[in-house]
Amino acid sequence: MKPFRPLVTNPHLLTIIGNFWPRKLDTARYPVTRRLFRTEPDVQVVVYSQSPHDAPRAQLVLVHGLEGSHEAGYKRSMAQHALEAGLSVHRFNMRSCGGTEDLAPSNYHAGQTSDLLHVLRELARASAAPIFLGGFSLGGNVSLKLAGELGPAAKELLAGVIAVSTPIDLAACVKRLEQRANLLYAQRFLRRLKERIRTRARQHPSLYDVSRLDEVRTVYDFDNLYTARFFGFGTADNYYATQSSRNFLAGVAVPTLIVQAVDDPLIPFAVYSHPAFAANPNLRLLAVPHGGHLGFISRGEPRFWLDPVVLDWIDQRLA
Repeated sequence: MKPFRPLVTNPHLLTIIGNFWPRKLDTARYPVTRRLFRTEPDVQVVVYSQSPHDAPRAQLVLVHGLEGSHEAGYKRSMAQHALEAGLSVHRFNMRSCGGTEDLAPSNYHAGQTSDLLHVLRELARASAAPIFLGGFSLGGNVSLKLAGELGPAAKELLAGVIAVSTPIDLAACVKRLEQRANLLYAQRFLRRLKERIRTRARQHPSLYDVSRLDEVRTVYDFDNLYTARFFGFGTADNYYATQSSRNFLAGVAVPTLIVQAVDDPLIPFAVYSHPAFAANPNLRLLAVPHGGHLGFISRGEPRFWLDPVVLDWIDQRLA
């Protein structure tokens, strides 16, 4: 495994550079199919699939982070590398994401695994190629939680799981987000979350109340007034306590690679002192000193250090 030599060592710069660095995905060589999956009677999610020219060696399902979509840069570059390595790629949109608000009356949350599980089962029915699940940031929490929920049954569905820059302890990460140094990220997330509620209120005025939206000053406030109440968690504290993937790590029964930067500004590295990392042999924590949050941009080639690391790990599982 090639060591990570970051373009810069400032974690905030790495985070921002990683978000805005252009990533190419060859949709001419690998045509895209937009696929609808009905996961509940009134819910559909969208997956963007691409395949190599020959029979795929495996399938890679990619799950985005908070307020992300199939267009996230980290998904695009990972998809390109995977396709070139002979894997089919499925860029999963969480419920209501990627311009799909009209396909479900409800939004997503950090522990919502049912839609993803449905899609994985459908993909497994359609192809015998082994499936790897890759989650980024909040999508990593969803992916790890799902693997832990399934326990040994995951072996029938998944060949492995990858989680990158993952907030395994939601309460600790939301608290970190509220620090002054993270004001830029917090405001960006909050602006998008509020706009999502306004959009949903126009679509479903009986389900969404915007009268208290001006009271929301932090992501915690948003989760306390909207996410937790809509999904029946009661409070943000209960939402975080029940939906954090840290609660499910001990149950993960398939090979799992977790990539985390020690200097991630949004995730206190102390959450990775969880005892499951020592007790569960299926968990491999790859911690690097620098990388920010999803900011694994190298000083030289390969520019996107994360992608070959993940593909090499998948190759080892396939071998």
